[in-house]
Amino acid sequence: MFGKISKIATVALAATAFGSTAFAQDLQVGANIGNVPWEFQDDTGANVGFEVDLVNAVAEKLGRGVEIVNIPFQGLFSAVQSGGVDIAMSSITITQERLQSVTFAQPYYDSDQSLTVAADGPASLDEMKDKVVGVDTGSTGDMWATEHQAEYGFSTINRYEGLAPAMLDLAAGRIDGYISDIPALQYYVKDKPDLKVVQRIETGEKYSMMFAKDAPLATEVNDVLTTLKEDGTIAGLHEKWFGAAPEDTTSTVTVMDMPTLN
Repeated sequence: MFGKISKIATVALAATAFGSTAFAQDLQVGANIGNVPWEFQDDTGANVGFEVDLVNAVAEKLGRGVEIVNIPFQGLFSAVQSGGVDIAMSSITITQERLQSVTFAQPYYDSDQSLTVAADGPASLDEMKDKVVGVDTGSTGDMWATEHQAEYGFSTINRYEGLAPAMLDLAAGRIDGYISDIPALQYYVKDKPDLKVVQRIETGEKYSMMFAKDAPLATEVNDVLTTLKEDGTIAGLHEKWFGAAPEDTTSTVTVMDMPTLN
């Protein structure tokens, strides 16, 4: 992966890195490992995924190495704010609320939410009345489900730390549907006939890497992302991980400004 080796550290080890990154040659990158296909472990235990490849490509341009620190999604925000990690990634959606306390580089992926169910489960959100829905804690899926709970009549919202435990509960019938980012779920269910994505929930989300508020590194990474879009690197990663070239109008190939508060 672009000549760089990503090493995984546990959450416990992450605490020892906090406050020490200023003098580290390697970029300390927080990620919620298990977030298929963005960052997860293959059969050998190596970190792989779209964003793993991307952050290694960015680091190579900066002349840096990468050390990946495994952190639950909700913990990524405090990790960058405290200086515990230099960069956070995990298909993180840029929002105006988040921009109040952190900085994002330009986006590199356009997405929506989705409803995933068991093969014999509800056919749409309209059939989720009095049903249990699962979400990732603190995610935009969590925000969306909470905001629309009364509208669709979800009986309960169960919150999870990552895709795998939610999918176990979905397969076991402990939840009736799971709301999360559509690319991850489409990738996950493609070889699982007992699960299916039944509805796209249009939210217009865009993903990027996250940094401490006004961190100089964010501007450096933003400039590198421009280069990687212009030379086709990010488009190549999209084709590698999603099996198709990105559309020309998406943020995967279009150079964009760094997000700012409106």
